[in-house]
Amino acid sequence: MKLIKTEDAVGHVICHDITQIIKGVTKDAIFRKGHIVREEDIPVLLSVGKENLYVWEKQEGMLHEDEAAEILRQICQGEHMHPSGVKEGKIELIADCDGVLKVDTEGLYKVNALGEMMIASRHGNFPVKKGEKLAGTRIIPLVIEEEKMKKAKEVAGEKPLLQIRPYLHKKAGIVTTGSEVYNHRIEDTFTPVIEEKLVEYGVEVMGHKVCNDNHFMITEAIKDLLSKGCDMILCTGGMSVDPDDRTPLAIKNAGTDVVTYGAPVLPGAMFLLAYYQGNIPVMGLPGCVMYSKRTVFDLVLPRILTGEILKKEDLDVLGEGGLCLNCPVCTFPNCGFGKGR
Repeated sequence: MKLIKTEDAVGHVICHDITQIIKGVTKDAIFRKGHIVREEDIPVLLSVGKENLYVWEKQEGMLHEDEAAEILRQICQGEHMHPSGVKEGKIELIADCDGVLKVDTEGLYKVNALGEMMIASRHGNFPVKKGEKLAGTRIIPLVIEEEKMKKAKEVAGEKPLLQIRPYLHKKAGIVTTGSEVYNHRIEDTFTPVIEEKLVEYGVEVMGHKVCNDNHFMITEAIKDLLSKGCDMILCTGGMSVDPDDRTPLAIKNAGTDVVTYGAPVLPGAMFLLAYYQGNIPVMGLPGCVMYSKRTVFDLVLPRILTGEILKKEDLDVLGEGGLCLNCPVCTFPNCGFGKGR
């Protein structure tokens, strides 16, 4: 690569894309890498402020930005995604299916910390849809040492930095609790909210039981739904410290292992997560899930629907960013809720 005056560039090969930006109209390459400069190109190049040009001259041990972007693509790309073409030295990764994006945060940091290169991704542990952009990669200079790119591969580790976990087909059972609903004193407005959220992810509601506040009754309802093949149980209500709220005890007595009762998220502090036989999630959903637009349930549900087995620390880290601001117009997930770490 060498630098020459634009007026002297006729016959030379451009070694990077030349971009034209017209506010509100376009931002695109008017000349692509590899273009051989012609006499008529000179006024166009000068009009976009290019009085000097880098033209291609291969150097041993150095990589062009396009070659380096391909290495960064290899470092990032996991299953269920594909790359875009190289454009202006950048490669983007696109989702091939709906699911949850997983990001190796430590590996991503290590690569970006090397300098002269960058990988920018969407936030991990959040839903993505087929066709959506996941990440972009490029180096900062036009060329970079080959050894530095080898170092990037080394610090990133053997596994791709990005993965998509596709959603699994789940069969849910819902246990609605509360003597006021059981005795028909009030209408059940909780269950329809849960059903609506489940439909969004293609979950089949296989059974629904309504119980009073007797924890024995709730336990039997959970066991019955499990025996009928439900691979996810959602218990609504009865999660506070009131004497009549016995759902946490009922879930424990159903033979589950409780991961956590309580989460550093508002709304959703009284959330309970347990597993039956190690892999069937049983959740206790506090009342806020019924009346708040977004809660801890919206942070946890997509991950559970991919088959991920959550640990206590997966919820513990939600504290930073775990406060929903209840904006008048909700833009979740395009906001800070749940994105602390």
